Amino acid sequence: MTAFFARRTYDPEAAVDLLAETFAVAFEDRASFRGAGDEAAIAWVYGIARHQLSGFYRRGSVERRAMAKLSVDRRALTDPEYDRIEELAGLADLRREMAAALEQLPEEHAQAVRLRVVDELGYDRVAAALGISEQAARARVSRGLRALADGVDPATEEVHGRA
Repeated sequence: MTAFFARRTYDPEAAVDLLAETFAVAFEDRASFRGAGDEAAIAWVYGIARHQLSGFYRRGSVERRAMAKLSVDRRALTDPEYDRIEELAGLADLRREMAAALEQLPEEHAQAVRLRVVDELGYDRVAAALGISEQAARARVSRGLRALADGVDPATEEVHGRA
């Protein structure tokens, strides 16, 4: 499951946080589990994991900034832990695949994706940098991300037991 999160966040630290949150929710809600057997339990926990991941994307960096503001520290991963998570998730291969897929995009979509995802600019700033409307910037990013998802789909690995 750590690899499941790491493949989707590209961040071993976030993957460990999401793993902890997932199992905390699973433990807290264990009485609501109605399935039978390991397969049903695994599916239930992955459902919780997907919900946690969705929340992570919505929250963005707000939670990390709040933790820093409150001086809440959690133990940082050691280098071997960090490396092991990257290895389990196949992040080096996935980064190469993403870079290759990004190179295959039309330049206007690739630029928009780089500005929005890599540089973490808001759509207004992406639009300004590209000299287009914000609506056009959103469309280019959306089309670029859709094309990337079609080229690199980590969910297929999850089905084959590599998550």
